[in-house]
Amino acid sequence: MSDLLELLIPSLIETLYMIGLSALFTIVLGLPLGIILVVTEKNHIMPFPTLNKILSTIINVIRSLPAIILIILIAPFASLIVGTSIGTTAAIVPLIVAATPFFARVVETSLREVDWGIVEASMAMGASPFQIITRVLIPEAMSSLALGITITLINILGYSAIAGILGGGGLGDLAIRYGYHRFKTDVLIAAVIVLVAIVQIMQFLGNSLSKSLNRK
Repeated sequence: MSDLLELLIPSLIETLYMIGLSALFTIVLGLPLGIILVVTEKNHIMPFPTLNKILSTIINVIRSLPAIILIILIAPFASLIVGTSIGTTAAIVPLIVAATPFFARVVETSLREVDWGIVEASMAMGASPFQIITRVLIPEAMSSLALGITITLINILGYSAIAGILGGGGLGDLAIRYGYHRFKTDVLIAAVIVLVAIVQIMQFLGNSLSKSLNRK
């Protein structure tokens, strides 16, 4: 049991490290990207159809690539940024690239759910586009955004497990190297149980936060 814990705990820490940093940068990059996708649509508060179409196409291209292929393609870029293409820190770069377009679409969907009548009322009162975004769209969509962040975190966890196959570290790497290649079934099962537990905790916290932010 102690040997199993000695393997699990470092891998769990690596996984949480990857998820934490990847999620932070994904939200920082994906939130404004999702906002731009909404407000630059025709007949919205900052119409710019050309920019909207270009961004939408780029996002669709990235999202169409399977995670494992995207991780391989981004490896040279990760090496350029962090100095290596192998390891936990290097895996964060492709995780961000993979998760940001996904989260941008989540943000886009959440903001579309905001009642257009509220936006029109704000425009009639002379609110600027920035004020509408920060005081109307985002606050009104907070409950949905909380669920969107939860889904994104769970996706990043899945991506991190795939990154483990390519030497990214974490629970995915542990499950493959020790559980599969060395035929240690107990390690494989333990890694899967921990991953499932993380997902359950994330979903519970996300649902609770969403309910607390729900204005309806």
